[in-house]
Amino acid sequence: MRSGKEDGVDTPASSRTTEVGNPLTGFTIGITAARRADEFAALLTRRGAEVLHAPAIQIIPLSDDAELERVTAEVIADPPDIVIATTGIGFRGWMEAADGWGVAEELVAALRRSRVVARGPKAKGAIRAAGLREDWSPAGESSSEVLDHLLEQGVAGLRVGVQLHGATTEWEPLPDLGEVLREAGAEIVPVPVYRWIPPTDTAPMNRMIDATIAGDIDAITFTSAPAVASMLGQADSTGRLDPLLHAMRTTVAVMCVGNVTAGPLHALEVPTYQPERFRLGALVRLISDELPRRHPTLRVAGHDISVRGCAVVVDGELRTPPGASFALLKALTRIPGRVVSRRALLAELPGGGTDTHAVEMAITRLRSGLGDSKMIQTVVKRGYRLAVDLEYDRDELLGDDHTREDGDAVHGR
Repeated sequence: MRSGKEDGVDTPASSRTTEVGNPLTGFTIGITAARRADEFAALLTRRGAEVLHAPAIQIIPLSDDAELERVTAEVIADPPDIVIATTGIGFRGWMEAADGWGVAEELVAALRRSRVVARGPKAKGAIRAAGLREDWSPAGESSSEVLDHLLEQGVAGLRVGVQLHGATTEWEPLPDLGEVLREAGAEIVPVPVYRWIPPTDTAPMNRMIDATIAGDIDAITFTSAPAVASMLGQADSTGRLDPLLHAMRTTVAVMCVGNVTAGPLHALEVPTYQPERFRLGALVRLISDELPRRHPTLRVAGHDISVRGCAVVVDGELRTPPGASFALLKALTRIPGRVVSRRALLAELPGGGTDTHAVEMAITRLRSGLGDSKMIQTVVKRGYRLAVDLEYDRDELLGDDHTREDGDAVHGR
């Protein structure tokens, strides 16, 4: 169930009923994609997930791109020796833009005089759809294979057209195709079929960054390196880069469609998950498999529970405790069974505060929301703990920095 949108960001509903058995029930997933976002969201919600959508980039329409029109005229007048098609959608977009300018036939004729290299099967399909044949395509889908092939053959003194996607940023961890080939002696003709800029309205992206830092989402997804660069740049410009990176290294899973997309994050030591095949469907399957593994089921007072981004699954039933109560549940499950003091829990409440009575009220509502008050135990004069069905010694039960008098008891309230 989707609760609607606020300023471009889908907000999770406060309660819902979801089919038992959906692998992503109770999980909240952030989508940064600008393209195919609706399709991506539908695949995730069909598996039970809530979705937050905040496009990290916006694409400039190719037919309105004066730079691409200028380069197209240059290619028609003097075809490069080699043209590298890096993506299918980019090559098709180039052909469509040329058709809009009335020069599609001239462009195809010019490219027949070039050796056209396809980075992968989608680029190969787009080339053939235009009535052309690729000169070579790697077995895999990596730019490194294309580079190895061209460098082995030699490119010194050749003009090479390189289909670009996005813009060079400080977050790009590796030299692009053009730079490497230029260093090998080629003259590069950049073909900017992908032009991206940050979104005009950055408020949704700011809220996505905040949700990641706060741990209000279970995973954040990226389907392009420019989206990664845009979000990192926005976080940096607003003074939140360090907490964002910390969250992505620790609590929020980062799911990328492929290694090129993940590259800027790996350069910053952010671990990522990637499917074996660089496809949207494969990414969805990976998310469906990995998120439940990251949130194991705990046995608590005879119940099976799994705490997720904005909900908890109790004995296969989705429950959504109020926000303050859920914040305390997440704190209690960081180290299951460990006692957490009222003061520490007070700091977890939205807005903080100074009165620990607010903690007691939130715990009461949490017990009601979970359906069994025995799942949260009171440690007299010390705080509260999740009643996990495990043996704990005295020090671990109370925490390394706590002691208790012999008369203190542990019990549910």
